[in-house]
Amino acid sequence: MSQRQQLERIFYIDACVRSGRYPTADLLASELEVSRRVVFTDREFMINRLGAPIEFDRERGGWWYTDLTWMLPNMMITEGELLAFFLSVEVARRFLGTGLEGSLLSAVEKIRKGVKGPVSVDLETLREHYSFAGPALITMNEAVLLDLHRAIRERRRVWMRYYTASRGERKGRMVSPYHLYNHQGDWFLVAFDDFRNDFRSFMVPRIEEWRVLEATFEPEVGFSISEYMGSAFRTERGGESFDVAIRFAEQQARYIRERTWHRSQSIEELPDGGLVLRFTASGLGDVKRWVLQYGGQAEVLEPEVLREVVKKESLRMAEVYGGKKEG
Repeated sequence: MSQRQQLERIFYIDACVRSGRYPTADLLASELEVSRRVVFTDREFMINRLGAPIEFDRERGGWWYTDLTWMLPNMMITEGELLAFFLSVEVARRFLGTGLEGSLLSAVEKIRKGVKGPVSVDLETLREHYSFAGPALITMNEAVLLDLHRAIRERRRVWMRYYTASRGERKGRMVSPYHLYNHQGDWFLVAFDDFRNDFRSFMVPRIEEWRVLEATFEPEVGFSISEYMGSAFRTERGGESFDVAIRFAEQQARYIRERTWHRSQSIEELPDGGLVLRFTASGLGDVKRWVLQYGGQAEVLEPEVLREVVKKESLRMAEVYGGKKEG
C-alpha cells in the first residue's frame, strides 16, 4: 500500500485512540478494511517513529495513550511529497516572478518548521540534485498582483496607469478585472477595458499606478477565459483569427515535433523530412517573432499577411547585417 494510505490510517487510529474508544487491532482492521498485520505495523510505526505513547489497557481490552498531551506531528510528509514540494518552490521562484519571492520564502519557512516525523525537509541538499534556469523577467511589484487578485475575487473595478510598450505611451485605464495568467514567468491581466470597449490583456509589470475602487461590476454572461485564450498564440490575442501554416526544414522539424505549440495545431509530415505546422490564432505579432527566431529553417506559407510581414522583417535584417560596407 502507498505511504499516503498509511498516513490516512495513522490519522484514523490516532482519532480512535484519542477519543477513548480503546480500539483493538481487530476493530481497527475491520473499520479500515485491512488485515490485523497492517494495523500492528501502523501501530509500531507510530510508537517507534513518531513517539506515540500507545499501550494496551487490559481492563478495557484496547489501546490508549498514557500521555494525553502527546500529539501527532503537525505535518507528516513522504519523500515523494517532499520532492514535489521542493520542485514547486523552485519553479515558483524562477517562473512565477521575483516579485513574490519574499512571500514565497516566508511560506516555505513556515512549512519547513511544521514538517516533523519520519522525513525532514533539507532544501539545501535537494538543491545539490536539482536546478532550474528561469527566463528573464520584468521586475514587478508584488503589491499590484495581490491587489488585482483581491479585485478579481471581489469583482471590483480598477483604475490604472498603464505603459504600452509598442507605442511608448502611458495612459490611465479603467478596467473590470477577470483573470490573471502567467506566461513564462510574466504575469498578464485579462480585463474588460472601458477605453477599448472590449476585453484586453495587460502585462502586469507595466501597470505603474493602480487603485482598487469601491465600485463593483457584474461579469459578462457567457464569458469564458478558456475560449478567450484559446485562439491566442503565447500572450497575444487579436480580433480576427487566421489559419497559420509554417513549413520547417528537416533539421528544425525534429524539435518542432517534440512540443505542443498551440491547442489547435496539426502537423503534416513532408517527404523530405520536414513538416508543416498548422494552427488557428488571433494576433500575429507573437507568431511573427516566434517564426523569425528559426531563420531560414522556417517559412510562413499562410496567411499571406504574415508571410509579407516576415519577408519585410527579413529584408530589414539583411540590410542591417549585409548592407553596410566596412570603411
